[in-house]
Amino acid sequence: MELYEKKEECCGCGACADVCEAGAVHMVSDIEGFYYPCIEEELCVNCGKCRQVCPIKKQSTTEYDNKFFGVRAKDDTLRYSGSSGGIFSVLAEYVLGHNGVVYGAGYNGSMQVVHREASDRKELEKIKKTKYVQSSMGGVYRRIKEQAEEGRWILFCGTPCQAHALRLFLDADYEKLIIADLVCYGVPSPGIWMDYVKHLEKRHKGKMTDFSFRDKRNRDSGHTRSYVIDGKEYAGSLHQDTYCRLFFKNDSLRLSCHSCKFCTVERDSDFTIGDFWGIERVRPDLDDGMGISMVILHTEKAEKIWGQVKENTIWFECEKEDLLQPRLMSPTPVGEKRGRIMGLYKILPFSLFMKWVEIVELCRNA
Repeated sequence: MELYEKKEECCGCGACADVCEAGAVHMVSDIEGFYYPCIEEELCVNCGKCRQVCPIKKQSTTEYDNKFFGVRAKDDTLRYSGSSGGIFSVLAEYVLGHNGVVYGAGYNGSMQVVHREASDRKELEKIKKTKYVQSSMGGVYRRIKEQAEEGRWILFCGTPCQAHALRLFLDADYEKLIIADLVCYGVPSPGIWMDYVKHLEKRHKGKMTDFSFRDKRNRDSGHTRSYVIDGKEYAGSLHQDTYCRLFFKNDSLRLSCHSCKFCTVERDSDFTIGDFWGIERVRPDLDDGMGISMVILHTEKAEKIWGQVKENTIWFECEKEDLLQPRLMSPTPVGEKRGRIMGLYKILPFSLFMKWVEIVELCRNA
């Protein structure tokens, strides 16, 4: 049994592997560094559950009068520690205050990006900031289901396809489960990311322990990136970072991202959150370079929770048109050099691949 015919038909959410009780589905990396499900036919019992949880095969949205807001946390430490206006931290604090757990993308000990659980503020700090890498969800769906059935408060934050996969996996509504999805540009290759980590570690002769894609030290809306190797920090322009340039030129994204059906205002999550791009046009008085979140409420649950947390924020209600941005209207287009870049990634030593990318960028900017 095949789960997809073309790679564009798989978003790599991993729900199919988690739902398989027979252990027949495994996520395996391809030559571009993306993970796809592989089925061991001798173990497969043809139950069809893997297809039932696929967010690309089974799509749906809620019918609700969406509400739109611009938000920033009153506590500036929450804004500084996050990537936009701090709404994720505000929601997370609410859940932790109810002895709950929060799930988001963070680094493991090898700097791989994985979805991980936070049950206190120390752990929460590890999953706050944006990671421009596709995260692994292995075991997370099952763990969330166990905790939801125990009646715990849970906040899950991830890409729209991950959020929808969670809905399908659970196949039930839990009163204390909050699902927030992101305005997603697309997910870059985990393989390229890990090669880049090793590349930087070799350059600086040490072990990387942190990487911030949206550092706010310059109050420039997070256009600085920084990383730490053996306790020493290296900071610079986000748009001068070679890995990040591949991302922003759309040359390292998963193929399914270029035909994503979730690039719309209509979602089946509770909240959609992201950067409020264009805040300088809508509310210039709130634009201080430290980030403003856009928030869309999709459910009655979200509206109820918003009513309890909004006192911790500075907020304003707005129209849909005020916060519309490209990834709420259509998918990210394929980078014009994606095919060539991925082709060279497959055959070149990574250090030579990086040099080639830098040369291409110089030519682009000439």
